[in-house]
Order: sequence, then C-alpha cells, then structure tokens
Amino acid sequence: MSGIFIDTLTWPEVESALSTYDTVVVPVGAQCKEHGLHLPLNTDWVFANYLTRRVVEACRVIALPTVGYGYYPAFTEYPGSVNIGAETFRDLVCDICRSFARHGISKFYILNTGISTIEPLAAARQALLADGLRMEFSDLRDMAVAARKSVQRQSHGTHADEIETSNMLYIAPQLIRMDRATPELAVDRPGGLTRDPHATAGVYSPTGAWGDPTLATAEKGRVVTEAIVEEIIDFLRREFRV
Repeated sequence: MSGIFIDTLTWPEVESALSTYDTVVVPVGAQCKEHGLHLPLNTDWVFANYLTRRVVEACRVIALPTVGYGYYPAFTEYPGSVNIGAETFRDLVCDICRSFARHGISKFYILNTGISTIEPLAAARQALLADGLRMEFSDLRDMAVAARKSVQRQSHGTHADEIETSNMLYIAPQLIRMDRATPELAVDRPGGLTRDPHATAGVYSPTGAWGDPTLATAEKGRVVTEAIVEEIIDFLRREFRV
C-alpha cells in the first residue's frame, strides 16, 4: 500500500508515520442513516470505507477511521437515522484535524459521502484556514457527472436511488435487498424527506428512497464508482502531491 490506516498502530508507530506522510484523510460516511427499504443504514459508511481503501492503495496518505455520525437533518423521520447539529459536526471535524496539526500535519482531506455535510465542512475549512491548516473535502454533486449521465435512466432522485443503489451493487452486493427496492419519484420540494402524505414541505417518500432503485445494476455502479475514485485520486495527487 502507498498509504496507511493508523487505527491499529501504536502511538510510537504513528509518530514515525507522521514523519513520513504529510496528508491525513478523514472519511465521513453515515453509519446510521436510512436508505430506503433495500439498503442498510450504514450505506454511506460502507461507501466511504471503500473509497478510502482505494485512496490508501494509490496515495501516500494517512487514513483515519470513518466518522460515522454527521449533519443529516433530512432523514430524521425514519427510525435509526442519527443527526448531529451542523455546528457540532463542524467542530468535530476541526478537532480531529487539530489533533494531528499539533504533531506537524497541515494538510487534510475529508472524504465526504454526504450532501448536507457540505455546508458545515465549508465552515470547518474556513476555521482551519485561520489556524494555517489546509482542508479540502469531496462534494459528490460535482463528481463523476459525465459517468452518472451516461448510465442514469431515472427521471430524478438522489437518495437510495438508481445511482446510489448501483454503487452498492458494485462494491457490496451482499448487503442489498433488491426485492424490496421501490421507485419513489415525488416532486422535489424544499426540506427533507417525509413519511407524511399531508406534509406541505419536503419530499414525500413512504419508503425513504428518492429516485428509482429498480433501475440499478452493478455495471452502472462500476462506471460511477470508478469515476469517483479516479477524480479523488487525481485531486489528491495534483493538490497534495501524495
């Protein structure tokens, strides 16, 4: 491996690694967030772990364990979904980075697999910049755009949908219950997902999905996931010289 995972090392081994590696990767992926009837709560966590492993294989970075809790307010109507406040999440990320900054690390990459996490991550980046630290993060909305367009057939949707389900069929098919996949194509409205058919705000989804996961295939997932991996690695090599 070009990089290392440090959670199983002793602190002297970490101290030695910090003299060799200058970039820390912090994966962020919800371990408790609903993903419809067919995907497990830890879908984002599984995806973050997969992407991190690919990055560690290709880049000289230090990878931390995946942060399993974050700012996910859109899913709280569905049991099992955990949300922490935006400011709490911002401070959590800052504290993780500062823990390594005191030992000489000044470059951090948040391998982010959420959407609602983007705003507090941007705030964290500004706070860390004031400390002289560089932090960048992934924004899946802007990644693998051409790849997604080339395979997507659903009219709309972004959660537990055709693309996200395809990604999971590619990396962890044993976790998927495709016989339970259900299309959910309600009109987009401001707010989170809602189970309430009488709600005046939010996207109505009795199952918790939004999009058409029945269109998912492992091949579509390969196309999109590999494009994401390539873009992350290219960014790290270009911007962090790892």
